[in-house]
Amino acid sequence: MKITLNFSPNFDLKKRHNNEIKFIIIHYTGMRSEKKAIDKLLNHNSKVSCHYLIKNNGDIIKMVPETYQAWHAGISSWKKFKSLNKNSIGIEITNPGHEFKYKKFSEKQIYSLIKLTKYLVKKFKINSKSILGHSDIAPDRKLDPGEKFPWAFLSKNKIGIWHDLSENKIKKERGLKISNSLKLKFIKNLFKIGYARSSKINKTKYNKIITFAFQRRFRQELVNGKIDKECLLISENLIKKLN
Repeated sequence: MKITLNFSPNFDLKKRHNNEIKFIIIHYTGMRSEKKAIDKLLNHNSKVSCHYLIKNNGDIIKMVPETYQAWHAGISSWKKFKSLNKNSIGIEITNPGHEFKYKKFSEKQIYSLIKLTKYLVKKFKINSKSILGHSDIAPDRKLDPGEKFPWAFLSKNKIGIWHDLSENKIKKERGLKISNSLKLKFIKNLFKIGYARSSKINKTKYNKIITFAFQRRFRQELVNGKIDKECLLISENLIKKLN
């Protein structure tokens, strides 16, 4: 695996111990061009960075050594963890994102991500269930890596989690209405999976926000913020896999 070094100045100077690293967070760059994205990550004034960037052609750039906190996660939460910069490795993948004609990730990018992630998982003993998207840990702020990111394919390589339900069977449950009590159960399931609670956003609004985030990750064919029977079944299956 060839990795080019191009260090960003945007990181905390205090080193961290390897055992503090619990997560890998995947992002897209969300900028019009790859060059602009790289320039931003290297610019001290931007106050953002990542540990690794994967280019359109699959080449990997290392921007911050893993022993330092890169500035990639921002205000974030997952389970009992908050401000995940201190506990995570951030990987950016070149993609214009939802703002600039969001597109599929290239095969070269995904295969480089698999190699890099497997290396990091082994080196830092990271649980494959702790490989997350930016929108998982900051659902009220972020959409990346988005519904075109191949989580199902990656889960076959033990990168992240995915349900093991029959796609054809659960598709029949798509759009089917459920009772308010079952909708509440679904929201509670999201908290069990790891999505954070919020005391700053109206409950109804926030429930819709985390439903969108869940769908971008686990029900990518239809991201509409509406809780249906398919969403409930997927959430229940994921909890079983996480236990």
